[in-house]
Amino acid sequence: MTTPTSILTGERADLLEALGKQRYFLRYPTRDLTDEQAALCTTASELSLGGLIKHVTLTERGWARFMVGGAEAMERRDEDEPAEWADTFRMVDGETLAGLLDTYEQVARETDELIATLDLDLSHPLPEAPWFEPGKTWSVRRVVAHLIAETAQHAGHADIIRESLDGAKSMG
Repeated sequence: MTTPTSILTGERADLLEALGKQRYFLRYPTRDLTDEQAALCTTASELSLGGLIKHVTLTERGWARFMVGGAEAMERRDEDEPAEWADTFRMVDGETLAGLLDTYEQVARETDELIATLDLDLSHPLPEAPWFEPGKTWSVRRVVAHLIAETAQHAGHADIIRESLDGAKSMG
């Protein structure tokens, strides 16, 4: 039996609230945009608003897999995931902002369910990668903290990209 996230209290509720707030700040800059606007790179980087939503979705999906099954599960790819690394950061032909936001919402619901039900102390060794300390393990709790930070960082990017696009701001 699963626990509805709406009745959680304590640490789990705090983690879900923090992650939810950062997800909101990531999605908000995409308001009222066309697909063409969402695909535009408006700064010196190659990032677009649609590309950021897609990247954060795929990243969160991977970390959700890690929470359940460790590094091996994290490295698995679904058939709808891009084969090319660069395509994980941009909108490609046939993708729409609405579709990317819907997928993000679905992944968020699945992640929230894991946060609500998994043992937060459950740990797995991190995948071998130059950006991870060899032999290090992360708990579900540590992964959630990472997702909050990652989402917040990209929400800041999204705000700058949107302001560069048409002057709209998330705050101020």
